[in-house]
Amino acid sequence: MQSDTSTSAPPTSGGRIRHRKRSSEVIPEDSKANGTRLLVNDKSKYKSMIIRAYSSIWMIGGFVLIIYMGHLYITAMVVVIQIFMAKELFNLLRRAHEDRQLPGFRLLNWHFFFTAMLFVYGRTLSPRLVNTVTSDMVLYRLVSSLIKYHMVICYSLYISGFMWFILTLKKKMYKYQFGQYAWTHMILIVVFGQSSFAVASIFEGIFWFLLPASLIVINDIAAYFFGFFFGRTPLIKLSPKKTWEGFIGASVTTIISAFLLASIMGRSQWLTCPRKDLSSGWLDCDPGPLFKPDSYSLSGQVPQWFPWKEISILPVQWHVLCLGLFASVIAPFGGFFASGFKRAFKIKDFGDSIPGHGGITDRMDCQMVMAVFAYIYHQSFIVPQSFSIEMILDQILMNLSFDEQQALYRRLGEMLQQGVQGQS
Repeated sequence: MQSDTSTSAPPTSGGRIRHRKRSSEVIPEDSKANGTRLLVNDKSKYKSMIIRAYSSIWMIGGFVLIIYMGHLYITAMVVVIQIFMAKELFNLLRRAHEDRQLPGFRLLNWHFFFTAMLFVYGRTLSPRLVNTVTSDMVLYRLVSSLIKYHMVICYSLYISGFMWFILTLKKKMYKYQFGQYAWTHMILIVVFGQSSFAVASIFEGIFWFLLPASLIVINDIAAYFFGFFFGRTPLIKLSPKKTWEGFIGASVTTIISAFLLASIMGRSQWLTCPRKDLSSGWLDCDPGPLFKPDSYSLSGQVPQWFPWKEISILPVQWHVLCLGLFASVIAPFGGFFASGFKRAFKIKDFGDSIPGHGGITDRMDCQMVMAVFAYIYHQSFIVPQSFSIEMILDQILMNLSFDEQQALYRRLGEMLQQGVQGQS
């Protein structure tokens, strides 16, 4: 039988036939036929929706309870999420055979993890910790010393981990060990480099943590339901079930929700007041001009039968439109990144801890991107750029010892007395 030469490669000078190397990446069945696995065509979509909705109700209920409990509990929740995310990501490159030959090597990953946690949260929470213990002189001196040598402590822990890694290098295991070392540091950047911004936002006012997080949840739910009922046009190959209908519908829903939610959340002092210490008591503060409503008259612009002749809008509602736009258009790319990442590792989900959703990392991919933007936007466009009394006091408490603070107090008293005498 004559062979078909139209599909064969030309022989090389050595008589061998060269074949083009095929990609080792497994292409899921749902992406081979474009659009055949959209949610609108999925026969088991209702069962999946029920499981997903049941899990979502439990997650949202627990989240609301933690928000009610206060700043410190929200921070603890973020820490727990970080630990679960790190665990899921560490397991991606774990090899049982190599780990058995390297006893204690897995512990090194967690050593770097908790060192990074001490460094990040030490810098973020130290001013609040100082404000919490100012009434107890012994604790105050101890905390002040720890804060003063915080970077030395963290560096010592890190360099000890580095030396630990070098001393445990084993012949024929170098590639695996250095791969794990690099992978651990990438996880620290992804998990801490982004989620630490969420903790910083919490103490600026729960509003700046809760609203961005809520917008991501709303965008995710809206995209799911719009894609569930109307999705026909695939959006991106990395996520075959994502559709343009879901993307556009979720964007409009998220932006409208941002404007309305800001009006509700912005009227609660519990959500808008910054927390200066680590206590859990009720907050009472001047919310600032962003959270004081402006009235707009609608006379002559609406029909006579319209019930409202005047509307009240908080200035912060205009700002959160930017957050809503980012949550709709940019933050989903965190999910696309995670989808490509999972395809590279040939896995469906990062874990299975949340029925219908996958792992913790599957739910946090967009949240990480949003947390960074929310903090940067707040610091750039919301926080006054000039020095305030609170900022100066924070620096004094952080950087001066108790004796130096007393000397500063006496010196300020002398300067004020001289000023009063000069005016008289």
